[in-house]
Amino acid sequence: MLVVPSTMANEVPLNLTPGATEISQQVYDLHMTIFYICCAIGVIVFGAMFYSMLAHRKSKGAVAATFHESTKVEILWTLIPFLILIGMAIPATKTLIAMEDPSNSDITIQVTGSQWKWHYKYFDQDIEFFSLLSTTQEQIAGAEAKGEHYLLEVDKPLVIPTGKKVRFLMTSDDVIHSWWVPAFAVKKDANPGFINEAWTIVDEPGTYRGQCAELCGKDHGFMPIVVEVVTPEAFDVWVAEQQQAAADAAAEAAASLNQTLTMEESMTLGEQVYIARCAACHQPNGAGLPGVFPSLKKSPYILGDVAAHIDIVVNGQAGTAMQAFSGQLTAKEIAAVVTYERNAWGNDTGDLVQAADVAGGSGAEESAPQEQPATNLKPVTEAVVVTVEDVVEEVEEQLSDLSMDELMSKGEQVYMAQCVACHQPTGQGMPPAFPSLVGSPITVGDVAAHIDIVVKGKPGSAMMGYGQMLTATEIAAVVTYERNAWGNNTGDAVQPSQVHAAKSGQ
Repeated sequence: MLVVPSTMANEVPLNLTPGATEISQQVYDLHMTIFYICCAIGVIVFGAMFYSMLAHRKSKGAVAATFHESTKVEILWTLIPFLILIGMAIPATKTLIAMEDPSNSDITIQVTGSQWKWHYKYFDQDIEFFSLLSTTQEQIAGAEAKGEHYLLEVDKPLVIPTGKKVRFLMTSDDVIHSWWVPAFAVKKDANPGFINEAWTIVDEPGTYRGQCAELCGKDHGFMPIVVEVVTPEAFDVWVAEQQQAAADAAAEAAASLNQTLTMEESMTLGEQVYIARCAACHQPNGAGLPGVFPSLKKSPYILGDVAAHIDIVVNGQAGTAMQAFSGQLTAKEIAAVVTYERNAWGNDTGDLVQAADVAGGSGAEESAPQEQPATNLKPVTEAVVVTVEDVVEEVEEQLSDLSMDELMSKGEQVYMAQCVACHQPTGQGMPPAFPSLVGSPITVGDVAAHIDIVVKGKPGSAMMGYGQMLTATEIAAVVTYERNAWGNNTGDAVQPSQVHAAKSGQ
């Protein structure tokens, strides 16, 4: 059946679905409009062709015309398709313009893809978390029956309110991903080093599912998207719960630094973390995928220095697929997974890493029987005095003045690591979403205002505050770089002491 009533079209199994948003409905209506136009063209063209074949066949004595060209016919067969294309382009253009207009948004969420999970960051609510596939390995391996939402379920869904315009900023940590939720008519590539924008307004509460739609590596098919749409009141409650959970997690993480887990406790927790975070690359049995993801069995990293092992889990390894997990796992979880890797699959090093070892950036000593007391502990007062002196010395070093060359060199490094995704290597930005820094009133204007926006961010925009992410030296360096790169040439050399004063409100 080629043509069906519009009220029944969305029930045809092979047809598009109307979706859950106004934009998705516009896309559906546009699809049906173009479909009916194509059907009409097909009927007319094939009708004329079959009529000519039957009415002017040789058996009826038809004689072919002898003319070679007709100006009127050529004008008609040029003009009619042109008018048809114009008629199709007008509604299509309106829909495309609406799809690309994220202005006047109520909520801004940064969506970052990585192999193979999504990272969501709510700019105005100070909430961020990773969303991972929650389908069990037993279902994937076929050992259990597959659930209703097999490969389309996550541990932490994205939550947004109904009736609010939500703006998405898409980027990637590694390769190209694509954030696709069909019900929203949102499918936008997440490119490393770039920011793409999309938006949605959903009026009906519910659960909406999608997937990564760009082939991004081995576990591309294990990168689902789940969006929970709730009422504004329920969203406010969820925000409060998340903020409280973050505070509780921070308190628990701080408390864990004083905890000492047994080998059995560390191995149990470490296995859970490994299966959830590491098994996708290194395999559940630690064998990895040679040539792509190294084996952890008898690996030099696993059997070697503990501090180096902790460092690569915390900070990742540049130039490889090994991510930094410092922002994804707590010190307790990192300690547990390092302990697990060093004692699983026949490694059996006997090392027991504690959360304090991870937080302190030091390696763990080989595990000793719990009943053996440590004999090399310094008096508590002495340890505290040394720690305070170290901190004071570090702060004084960070606040010392740097030369212009030192500031520019370090500032370029910070800019390329933290700012280039939005403002581009040339400082040109991507107006209007991300303003240019070349000759900008911020970068060539008041130095204090420039420092303030880097430290605190700018409410209502994608500019986040870096006061807690960068040191005073790093902020001073990147502000200096922005004020003197790309022809700005203000000559300003911002020092860490100025940033420290801004952070302290002095």
